Amino acid sequence: MTGQPARVVLDGVPRVGFYFDQMKHDDSKMRCPEDVPLPSCLRACLEYLGDGIGCRKIGQSSAQWQQGCAYAYLMGTTGAAFRLSWKPGWHPDNCASWLVSDDPSEVFRRGFASVGYECEIVCRAELRKQGRDNEELLRGKIVESIGQGRPVIAHGVVGPPEECIIAGYDEGGDVLIGWSFFQGFAECNAGVEFEPNGMFRKRDWLDDLSSLVLIGDKGEPPDLKQAYREALAWALDVIRTPARCGDRHNGLAAYDAWADHLLRDDDFATDDLAVLDERFMAHDDAVSAVAEGRWYASIFLSHAAMDGGLKAPELYAAASCFAAEHDLMWKVWGCVGGLGRDEAKTRKLADPDVRRQIVPIVHQARDLDARAANHIERALAK
Repeated sequence: MTGQPARVVLDGVPRVGFYFDQMKHDDSKMRCPEDVPLPSCLRACLEYLGDGIGCRKIGQSSAQWQQGCAYAYLMGTTGAAFRLSWKPGWHPDNCASWLVSDDPSEVFRRGFASVGYECEIVCRAELRKQGRDNEELLRGKIVESIGQGRPVIAHGVVGPPEECIIAGYDEGGDVLIGWSFFQGFAECNAGVEFEPNGMFRKRDWLDDLSSLVLIGDKGEPPDLKQAYREALAWALDVIRTPARCGDRHNGLAAYDAWADHLLRDDDFATDDLAVLDERFMAHDDAVSAVAEGRWYASIFLSHAAMDGGLKAPELYAAASCFAAEHDLMWKVWGCVGGLGRDEAKTRKLADPDVRRQIVPIVHQARDLDARAANHIERALAK
């Protein structure tokens, strides 16, 4: 682009990725699991901007923040810690964080507001309606933000339309550079090259990009007590709203839909491993969403009990429910032979007796979620 450097890369933007991959790298292996892209990408961008909330395990906190875990805080304020969604069938996007709301942009607005930042969301579907969807416009947004020293959160680019970080560009923007949770997956990285530090390099990126989230100006950090109150009210909405996006079971209703699908023996009556893998992945995504989400929900609520000015005993009781839910998901994993994905576990789930062992555990998790919501409601009551 005229007047712009051909290449700009923001050095020091933290790596993001799934836990099993993060453990391979010295610059990230001390982190706790961060398997939800949105809060992880936002956490990393804040750290690069010198405004990291921090982690009591590894530090990296700026003086103004009082929270002890950036990822837990952002899991809570976006609603990702409390999410569960199930679309009829076996869908790979069931656990996408934006599905907690009928408005996909809501989780981003809430996340940025909870750390005192503005954001601009550029959605290609909206641009198409306006007749403005073109590479030059999107490239300009990216180049401008990188030129201002601000990474960009994008959906897609490498792999499915989950969040990634664009930390730079090359060849005037023909090539995007950054971190993606999916850059190490062979099925997701066709045509992807890599920088010496491990960042992806992606050419011909337009068709794989669905939206941009541009980091805006920093304002005053929100009042912490108000931030917790708003996040917990939002948590109740996420947990108790039975349907989202028209046709997706949500919150407590999603547990029942998940359990009902596990009882559909005809869906598993096949030797086609690709079909069974599809079923297993949808199921395992739900297990992972509850396990990690509710664990961080318990941390978020414990911090809210200490710092939120609300009824601490109720919040600690809710945190205990969520921690117990996390433990139940390990029982679910145990039913198929443990944590991870392979053919043996896939075929184990196809066994109707195994699935009938899992269903009551899913129902127990639902009941704990409902109890936690009741405790949160009482904590918010004046």
